[in-house]
Amino acid sequence: MPQHGKPTTAPCPAERARTLVEHASSASLEIPGLDLFARPGPPYPLTRTVLPDGDVLLLAPGDSPAARHAMHDRDGGLQAVLEVVDVAPVAMRHRIRGRAWAGGVLVPVLPADFARHAGLLARRHPAVGALGLDEAMAPPTGRSAWRLLRLEVDRIRVDDLWGTARTDAAGLAAVEADPLAPYEAELLQHLAAAHTDRLDLLGALVADRLPGPRPQAVPVALDRFGLRVRFLDEERFVDVRFDFDRVLETPEELRTAMHRILHRAVR
Repeated sequence: MPQHGKPTTAPCPAERARTLVEHASSASLEIPGLDLFARPGPPYPLTRTVLPDGDVLLLAPGDSPAARHAMHDRDGGLQAVLEVVDVAPVAMRHRIRGRAWAGGVLVPVLPADFARHAGLLARRHPAVGALGLDEAMAPPTGRSAWRLLRLEVDRIRVDDLWGTARTDAAGLAAVEADPLAPYEAELLQHLAAAHTDRLDLLGALVADRLPGPRPQAVPVALDRFGLRVRFLDEERFVDVRFDFDRVLETPEELRTAMHRILHRAVR
């Protein structure tokens, strides 16, 4: 049954933060005193992942202010904040689902660590190889189109659909990102496009909480613990959480989990 009030099964703050850092739809890097967006182009960094120790590995354009200042900093104290913004992949009002901020010291990846870190980035982001980033896959010996940077994290704050919480690099290192996160956008878009009738059935479980007589049902978030659906009319909306009866480990398990939730709705 959907949970009224605080769910009994939920990702911990560190898992929520790591999932956002690695999979949120947009990211930007702020360095106090620098205008990082003076050069036209996408926000920095383009690609990122969490290292085994909880620091964040960033791939940035070689001529970006972030890369230039990190490469030439001699004090070892270039403070920076990575902000990631999570936007729902299905069109709806109030699409921003969460934000996370990771603060710390920004440094270039050391030559001794370059091959290992570059390999980790390529494994977690296969598209990196297709972007022609060969220069980022070898130690920087001169001018390069891309730079690998490391954010040595000392603080993290997350503000999402679960609430606000704090963690640190040790917390990130102790967890993995939600295993459904790489597939969430595709799965939610499929639900919204092909299974609106099934989403409407879920409204029968919480009819007393819904706005209007026949609200629209839109899938807003999915994780290994459950599905969150937004029921809305022209004026109001209500988000309702439907917990799975078991924690999922792969996207292939979602079909069975959804069937079990829907079975409760039609009983």
